[in-house]
Amino acid sequence: MLSLMESGGVGFLFALFATPLWIRFVRERSLGQQIREDGPESHHAKAGTPTMGGVVIVVAAVLGYLMGHVGTSIVFTRGGILAMSVTIASGVLGLLDDYLGIRNARNLGLKKRGKLAGQLIIAGLFATLAIGWVHTSTHLSFTRVTFPGWNLSELGWVAIAVFIVIGSSNAVNLTDGLDGLAAGSGAFCFGVLSIIGYWQFRHFAIYHLHAALDLGLVAVALVGACLGFLWWNAAPARIYMGDTGSLAIGTGLGALCLLMNLDLLLPIIGGLFVAETASVILQVVSFRVFHRRIFRMAPFHHHFELRGWPEITVIIRFWILAGLLAALGLGIFYGDFLRTAKVV
Repeated sequence: MLSLMESGGVGFLFALFATPLWIRFVRERSLGQQIREDGPESHHAKAGTPTMGGVVIVVAAVLGYLMGHVGTSIVFTRGGILAMSVTIASGVLGLLDDYLGIRNARNLGLKKRGKLAGQLIIAGLFATLAIGWVHTSTHLSFTRVTFPGWNLSELGWVAIAVFIVIGSSNAVNLTDGLDGLAAGSGAFCFGVLSIIGYWQFRHFAIYHLHAALDLGLVAVALVGACLGFLWWNAAPARIYMGDTGSLAIGTGLGALCLLMNLDLLLPIIGGLFVAETASVILQVVSFRVFHRRIFRMAPFHHHFELRGWPEITVIIRFWILAGLLAALGLGIFYGDFLRTAKVV
């Protein structure tokens, strides 16, 4: 427990005190956010706000994870190292995307094909290493590896893992459209995963997950990093995380759930991100098939802005939804534990 507190504390404090330094660094080099032309008119005033704050989130999470092992009996595990490594890799991809967008003076960085190719490589390497190096179970899981326990085979699990990692990274990226929305919502998700990781560690006889506590350290380090960054990213934001942060957070979320055998629980824990992605898919399908829009703008947080909700109102209400959905995921996990513990 002290290791978890140390990990989260270091991540939080580093992000809290390093973010102003990064703001100054970015501002001196005129690396400001580019605003999409078709976005809400009220967002145009945000053009030029320092961006690429995800660099601080990733570095803070790495430091928090490393410090969680200092002076403790917790050992580095392959699962924890892989989860942190894939988070860093996605952060680097996002950083490249952000930089190209700023250099080209438009809200477009990597081309869609280039970005997707990068995500496929990262997700493919993660899935391959999860099977061959970490020896993750190939069974489809909800709250534990034996439930429902369907063996997908190595090929099937790799395909599912690639889909989940890419889907979760893009989902957080889509959600990152309002000040602090992605960072606050991500903190709820990682907070739940840190609790679950500790619980899996304490009840090894049920979950049989050797890396549980180390994965919990990764999660709590990301909690601290998100909260420390949120101090400066909350409305009105003084800095944005950019794709550097959103891709790293989304990839970390997907990777942790896969390595913790929470494949099917992820859409509940990260329910807000799923809803945001679904709103985009529904909007595109409706417009192409029926030539009508369901929302005034997608992702649907913009829909409520255009309906007259103040930005801060949308953010807080979406945070409430994110927290409730993450809590629901934790409740389902604990309910299954109570049922399983009686049998064991």
